[in-house]
Amino acid sequence: MVKIIASDMDGTLLNSVQQISVENKEAILKAQAQGVEFVVATGRSYQEATYVLREAGLKCPIICVNGAEVRSKEGDILSATPITKQKAREVAEKLRELDIYFEVYTNKGAFTVDADKAISTLVDIIISANPEADRDEVAYAAGARLRKGLVQIIEDYEILFADENIQIYKLFTFSFNSDKLAAASNTLMDFEGLAVSTSGHENLEITDKQAQKGIALESFAKARGIDISETMAIGDNYNDVSMFERAGRSVAMGNANYEIKALCDVITDTNNEHGVAKAILEVL
Repeated sequence: MVKIIASDMDGTLLNSVQQISVENKEAILKAQAQGVEFVVATGRSYQEATYVLREAGLKCPIICVNGAEVRSKEGDILSATPITKQKAREVAEKLRELDIYFEVYTNKGAFTVDADKAISTLVDIIISANPEADRDEVAYAAGARLRKGLVQIIEDYEILFADENIQIYKLFTFSFNSDKLAAASNTLMDFEGLAVSTSGHENLEITDKQAQKGIALESFAKARGIDISETMAIGDNYNDVSMFERAGRSVAMGNANYEIKALCDVITDTNNEHGVAKAILEVL
C-alpha cells in the first residue's frame, strides 16, 4: 500500500503555464482525505513552491531545493543540508569563468544579479519544453518570480556568501549553450562533496551531495515510521532519479524523455494531461 506520494513540480505537477490543474488538485485532496501523505519534491525554493500551492488552495510538506531543505505542512524547517560557503564561492567563481548565468538558492529564498535574465531564461526554457504554449502567457507567469518577490535581486552574490545568517542551498545555472553546460558539469563533478543534477537540458543544479530528493524522501518517510517501499515518486527529469531509485513505485511523466521512462515502473500521462492525477488515482 502506498502511504506517501512524492511529486516533482515543474514538468510534473505543474502544466505548461506553471499551474496545478483542477484534476491534479482533486486527486491530491482525495489522497489526503484517505490518509495518504502527499509531498511536493522540487528543485524550487520553499517560497516559489508555496506560491503555486497557495494559488491552487493546497497545503502539504515540501522537499525543497532538491532536498537541501525539508519543510512541514505548516512551514517549519525539518532539515537543512547547505553547501559550505567556501564551496559555494568556488562554484560561483567557476561559473563566472565559464560565463554561465546562475541563481543562488538560500534559506531566505532565491536570488539573482540579473532581473531580465531571470525572466527571459525561464521563458525560453518553458517554451522549449512546451512549444505549443503561448509565449505571452508564459512570460507573464515567469514574471511572477520577480513581481511576487519569489526571486530577489541582489547586487553581488558575495553579500549572501558573507552573511552568517544565510545558508546556501543550491546554485542553479541556465544556458542554451550545451558546450558551456558540459564544461561546467565536467568541472564541477571534480568538486568533492557536491551533487550535480539537472531538471532540463538547459540547466545544472548544484547542491551538497546529501541534498537529493531521494535521500530527503527516505528520511521523511523514516521519521513517520513508513518504509521507503510504501512510497510512490512521480517526476519527469534527472533530478528525480534519486527518488525513482528508492521509492517502492516510480512513475515517469508522459512528457519525460525515454531514459527517465526506462527507469520507472509506470508511465503516466503528460503534465498537460493531468498525469499526476492519473498516477494518484491508480493507487488509491
